[in-house]
Amino acid sequence: MQSNIENLGALERRLVISVSKDKIQEELGTRLKRLAKNAKIHGFRPGKVPLKIVAQQYGPQLKQEILSDALHKNFNEAVQTQNIRVAGYPRFEDKPVDESDVQYEFSVLFEVYPEIALGDLSQVNIEKPIVEVGADDVDKTLDILRKQHTKYEPVEREVMSGDRVNIDYRGMIDDTDFEGGTAKGALLIVGEGKLLKQFEESLVGMRLGQNKTFEVVFPEDYHGKEIAGKTVTFEVTLNKIEVPALPEIDNEFAKLLGIADGDTQKMHSEIQLNLEREVEKRTKAKLKDQIMQSLLDTTKIDAPNVLIDQEKKRLMEEARQNFENRGMKFDEAMINPELFQSKAEYRIKLGLILSELVKTHDLKAQPEQIRKVVEESAQGYENPEEVIKWHYSSPENLKEVEAVVLEDNVVTWALQQVKVVDKATTFDQLMEIA
Repeated sequence: MQSNIENLGALERRLVISVSKDKIQEELGTRLKRLAKNAKIHGFRPGKVPLKIVAQQYGPQLKQEILSDALHKNFNEAVQTQNIRVAGYPRFEDKPVDESDVQYEFSVLFEVYPEIALGDLSQVNIEKPIVEVGADDVDKTLDILRKQHTKYEPVEREVMSGDRVNIDYRGMIDDTDFEGGTAKGALLIVGEGKLLKQFEESLVGMRLGQNKTFEVVFPEDYHGKEIAGKTVTFEVTLNKIEVPALPEIDNEFAKLLGIADGDTQKMHSEIQLNLEREVEKRTKAKLKDQIMQSLLDTTKIDAPNVLIDQEKKRLMEEARQNFENRGMKFDEAMINPELFQSKAEYRIKLGLILSELVKTHDLKAQPEQIRKVVEESAQGYENPEEVIKWHYSSPENLKEVEAVVLEDNVVTWALQQVKVVDKATTFDQLMEIA
């Protein structure tokens, strides 16, 4: 067998493999004789089947297996000899041969991992958000928590913006019903914007038990193509009007938030502590995002297309699962794979850089680091010991934790290389609250 490797581009390679026909035929004869000893074919006793019949029955399949074995063996030897790291899976293509040719020829197309020259981080500036959680932040959080525990009380008056209403409605286009246009007992907060503004505004002023008919013009870019750009006539019946009633910030509210003795001062302190934890978590995430982008900006590499394509497929599978978890039907035609191109390329390039960094600077996850993260995350569960046992029951169960620790090690190392600039930031800015 002979082989030679040709460069087709930055990462693309072609390997031409020649396989002796005589050797393939010789191996085929050996395997057929071995198979004939135990072959079971109707009309013959086991082990008494003529070799010619065995060859007719199993020859083509065996020949393909022998060729496949030879190709993979030759390919592996060639790349190992030249110390080539193959990315993804190779693609084998047979070349046309004449009966007079003494060899089979195959072309193997494959990609290799790039050589990575890690960039210099010493001139990179990283902004570290500095946030002081104050009383105003605690008060804002309390207001949000109050709204989350809003109760609604019935009233008998005309509908106003901000009311929660219970309605029956039926929508028609040219006196014909359409899918999704009818509902009974639908709850809606008027003015919240869950439905079209024109629909919600038409409810203002209605009274209990009133029936009302009005028209709504749907936008041209509405997601439902059946009604996009069309005028829909709605018949609406108002069943109930309710007004929001926010809970008072008192002992009962504190108990509702998990403060057993209802101490409101303790409630404020607990909220402050939670906000500070969230600030620490978000600050860490902001630093990590900047570090990862800096690694990409300072280390220019090509990524194997085969790996990017695999990542695109994985991202599409994630999208499919997300759709199905929400009870929605998923059709691959709904999603263009190219939408995932940049994200897939980002992940593959970053993964290659991180791998090189870990190898170069010995940043691999240590057992004690992994144990610490497992134990800390387990504290959020009812039976922490069971969670810890599950993680250590299989190496596969530790992979996600190992990845987290590895990335933390990279960030810790990188922060020592870059220039970190403190930036005064409000809590709302850090949390990206408009």
